Amino acid sequence: MCGIAGFCNFEQDFTKERPRWTDALVAMREAIAHRGSDQTGEYLQPHLGFAHTRLSIRDIAGGAQPMVRNAGDAVYAIVYNGEVYNTDELKPDLERAGYRFETTTDTEVILYAYMEYGPDFVTRLNGIFAFAIWDGQQQCLLLYRDRLGVKPFFYTIQNGTLIFGSELKALFAHPAVTPEADENSFREVFGIGPARTPGCGVFKGIHELHPASCAIFSRDGFSESVYWELKAQEHQDSYAQTVEKVSYLVRDAITRQMVADVPVCSFLSGGIDSSIVTAVASQVLAKSGGKLNTFSFDFAGNDENFHANAFQPERDRPYVDKMLTAYDLNHTYLECDEYKLVDLLYDAVRAKDLPGMTDIDGSLLYFCKLVKQHNKVALTGECADEIFGGYPWFYRSELLYADGFPWSSDLSARTALLNMETLQRLDLGSYSRAKYEESLAMMPHLNGENAEQKRRREVSYLNIRWFMQTLLDRMDRTSMACGLEARVPFADHRIVEYLYNVPWEMKYQNGVEKALLRDACGGLLPPELMHRKKSPYPKTYSPQYEKLLVQRVTAMLQDPNAPVMALLDCGKTEQFLQSPKDYGKPWFGQLMAGPQMLAYILQVNDWMQRYHLELR
Repeated sequence: MCGIAGFCNFEQDFTKERPRWTDALVAMREAIAHRGSDQTGEYLQPHLGFAHTRLSIRDIAGGAQPMVRNAGDAVYAIVYNGEVYNTDELKPDLERAGYRFETTTDTEVILYAYMEYGPDFVTRLNGIFAFAIWDGQQQCLLLYRDRLGVKPFFYTIQNGTLIFGSELKALFAHPAVTPEADENSFREVFGIGPARTPGCGVFKGIHELHPASCAIFSRDGFSESVYWELKAQEHQDSYAQTVEKVSYLVRDAITRQMVADVPVCSFLSGGIDSSIVTAVASQVLAKSGGKLNTFSFDFAGNDENFHANAFQPERDRPYVDKMLTAYDLNHTYLECDEYKLVDLLYDAVRAKDLPGMTDIDGSLLYFCKLVKQHNKVALTGECADEIFGGYPWFYRSELLYADGFPWSSDLSARTALLNMETLQRLDLGSYSRAKYEESLAMMPHLNGENAEQKRRREVSYLNIRWFMQTLLDRMDRTSMACGLEARVPFADHRIVEYLYNVPWEMKYQNGVEKALLRDACGGLLPPELMHRKKSPYPKTYSPQYEKLLVQRVTAMLQDPNAPVMALLDCGKTEQFLQSPKDYGKPWFGQLMAGPQMLAYILQVNDWMQRYHLELR
């Protein structure tokens, strides 16, 4: 993985002020240097500037970017972040077409594939990616993002200049871009966050390229189009055939994503998703005599402080131990204490440029930093719950039929601390409702489905379009902040598009959540683990963590310069500090409860302070 940045303006010749615009490219690249510091490069032409910072995973010596190739009188260039897992299948046809490869990177395959097949070539790629291609023949810049939005791609257009980057901070390093917020920025933060509306960069005037989209910027302007979308169609496979197909797709995706010129490790939580990934990866490595590094995460004191609830019924550690008896793994247990966790709240804002999933982001940031000391590439179990139906809102009727986003349908906790002026001005309920209805209007329907089937498809679609994107966003920013490449085999588009049409009764056979995945991967895991109940990413249950949050929020309330205070009701906030924190009633997902609301307010304040933002 890497970091990309650049700009394009057809009415300006950047080479007339080469030192100035080269410095701008360097500044943009340095802002995201954490995404890969193995190699850097800039490319400046009359209407174009590209910058790249590289985390070398394939062809360590020869994969420098920006990469430039010529065809006749035309020049083609690319900056690319990601991994394409089917390059070995694409390369032979390109060689037969006359292309001569100078490297073994997937970057060169992508560029030649564009040159050979044109803009629609992207449908041939299996991978996670965000890249920009300059087409000197057509005099246009093309921007691409992978189907599920695993890799980020932000952009803005300022006075005829398109400015883009892997992260928001890359854009802010350009001299024409200043971080600004408007009402919709705060509607996103308080009404939608830590999710984001697809395509929204939260800051005023900043956008994100939609997943599965290609944008073209030329003298004619900017246009964005979709090259892949989910299709609703009748599922005709029997359950046995479905199990067989899923079994193949999951194993194939994991095996494909083992490709690298550096060792690959895995996150092993003790849940079935990461355990399946670990099991297959371990088997692949064992064939060549290798041994897989694995890492599990927990919090200091959870032995004493953990409290089971409907969302988190049990701890993960015993199940990690079961995997260690089943497979020969080189395992490391990682822990984070509550003192680090509070400080990491601010590091997480810096990594994401936005408020996020508070201590969940912070802890993952910390753990990724520790993992990076051992490995550059990690496989994760993300995305299985969204496509196999593992979350409670897939099967608990009060959540399934909630009137709104099922992971965030009750806005009362979000609005509890805001003052009346802010509430009236932002009208968060209307904003959230509009986004919800817009998404449902875009959903591919299947004629003939009854009300229950339609609702289950709606929840599935919303999870893929919204909730999964939030977790992928979290994983990218926390891992890449440490120069660690995190891969997500369950986000293989072939799995997602197949599972989208599998009936719920197959996914939930005999009332068992993710029964289809369990049956498809039978024999890979110890029986006790294969049949364990879903338990999400761990979080701290330390009362000391709550005390530290209360101390930080209390200090913020007494700070006349704290920008978030203009939005809060002091009385309600002080009262909230005295109330018990309910871990069993999250206001977002399964993990964001009372303590996380305090942490979120701290993050919002830090975000506003860091970027000099206010609700004007």
